[in-house]
Amino acid sequence: MPLTGGRTGRPPRTSRAQILAAARRLIDRDGWEKLTIRRLAAEAGTAPTTLYHHVRDKDDLLTQLLNDYAGQIPRPDLPDDPRERILTAAIVMHDALADWPWVAEILTADDLTGESALWMVETIVGGAVELGLTPERAVDLYRGVWYFTAGEILIRANAARRRAEPPRAIRRDEVFRELDAARYPHLAAVADRWPELTARDTYASGLRALVDGLLP
Repeated sequence: MPLTGGRTGRPPRTSRAQILAAARRLIDRDGWEKLTIRRLAAEAGTAPTTLYHHVRDKDDLLTQLLNDYAGQIPRPDLPDDPRERILTAAIVMHDALADWPWVAEILTADDLTGESALWMVETIVGGAVELGLTPERAVDLYRGVWYFTAGEILIRANAARRRAEPPRAIRRDEVFRELDAARYPHLAAVADRWPELTARDTYASGLRALVDGLLP
């Protein structure tokens, strides 16, 4: 029978894996902006001081989460052709972010990254250099790919959240149905198909066009 007073020995250990799992639960439920050490301690069933044996602060925690997640992403066999290597790495990046969109939010809100994900960046930059770009222009190409990828992920994730919310007073599809064809002839011509057209997955074709435009 447990004692009710005095010291009862060391508290149960909380592993790094348990802490990261608790952090993922909090983020999935409440969003990464509301992640704090105190809330994480409550979720993990331990004291905040215990967490500091594993993480320095919130930024360190997020970096560990990113590394842990990126480390679980399977690395495909990369093609010999450098252009195809760029496209393959970018699609892996896109698919990983699509499964966990809040990672894209973190990466666009802060200068945080995990070493486990750097192979994708190295592959894109290295492929661009191999195709004739200077290192500076190769970084520009990577940034273009990253902005395109993160933007696509965040827009789709936010749209999915909005669809799950109660209907707004003025919805976009209503605005399109009431378009003045004389003023907006091209939009009016596709107004009834706008939701269908904008819901299409055009990432791969858009990525290829972007990379082709940035390469020599």
